[in-house]
Amino acid sequence: MILTLVRFALPEPIDLAEAERRFRSSAPKYLDVPGLLRKHYVRSEDGRFAGGVYLWESRAAAEAVYSGEWRARVAALYGAEPQIDWFDSPVTVDPLAGSIGAGP
Repeated sequence: MILTLVRFALPEPIDLAEAERRFRSSAPKYLDVPGLLRKHYVRSEDGRFAGGVYLWESRAAAEAVYSGEWRARVAALYGAEPQIDWFDSPVTVDPLAGSIGAGP
């Protein structure tokens, strides 16, 4: 599995309520993305940075999304180009399910 941390500097800080409004407006687009296992939206406490933590089945699945119109949509919605950091995620701990494994 691949985990990505996507972040971008916002042109103006946003408060938590505004971040939630923006995140909820884009969230439905991620329900049926091939290869996406989970996404967490994030906002820095000072409201100057936003982004997401994504868990993917493979790098190819992530690259298929990140190389498409996604970048332009993110830049238009938040006014900044996203930075993507890539990580291997060989082990997942799920306390709610009481499991440790290679997947969610």
